[in-house]
Amino acid sequence: MSPSDPRPQPEEAPTAGEAVQRADPWGVKRAENLLTSLRGVLSARVEVSPIGEVTAVHVLTNAEGSPKQMVRNVESALLAQLGLKVDHRKISIAQTAEVRPLEALEQSAVRDDALKRQVVFKKLEVEPAEEHRVRVRVTLVVSGEEESAEEEVGDTTKARMLGAARAAVAVLDRTIEGGTLELEGVKLVDEFDSKLVMVGVHTIDGREAHLVLGTAEVRRSAEGAAVLAVLDATNRWVQSRS
Repeated sequence: MSPSDPRPQPEEAPTAGEAVQRADPWGVKRAENLLTSLRGVLSARVEVSPIGEVTAVHVLTNAEGSPKQMVRNVESALLAQLGLKVDHRKISIAQTAEVRPLEALEQSAVRDDALKRQVVFKKLEVEPAEEHRVRVRVTLVVSGEEESAEEEVGDTTKARMLGAARAAVAVLDRTIEGGTLELEGVKLVDEFDSKLVMVGVHTIDGREAHLVLGTAEVRRSAEGAAVLAVLDATNRWVQSRS
């Protein structure tokens, strides 16, 4: 196209640097990013006048170091990195003892609360009792404490599974407040080329009862799978207790 072509020339797209400069002509974001990179700084905000003069610098820090030292650090960083001289009287420092943002604190509180209610399968013991009978003892860790319950049942696979499930439900019913649990039943099923234990547990809150189901693959023993199936069935119920 010749120089005399009257048609308008297409405008070239700005480079990344030009785009940033247009969006932030006074380099406020650059200054704020620099300040938040300083040790101990949690957040920073730089205020400028319409002509680009720095009017205030607000910095939030943790409890490490003195505010006076932080003011000097801010002054030095702005001058050394950006060639920007700011009167120390325009720099305000606020300190907080908690360094994590609110969202992280909320997530941590939820996680800690869940851990307090966490239930862990600790141990399963099957011991001989009277003739053709066994004692099945289940130990769970509930809120950091070991709790056990035992059932005496016939020495058959189905009876041992039932005893293990009953013992697990008994521990949860005794230690988790805010409702009642009752075992509905236990089944050993063949599905997906695997042996699975399925349990049904009634969760009773006031006058309302709900049947919840849980499953676990048989690996070491059917009795152990029965305990894991109970925990699978009641996991949400346990987590919902305050």
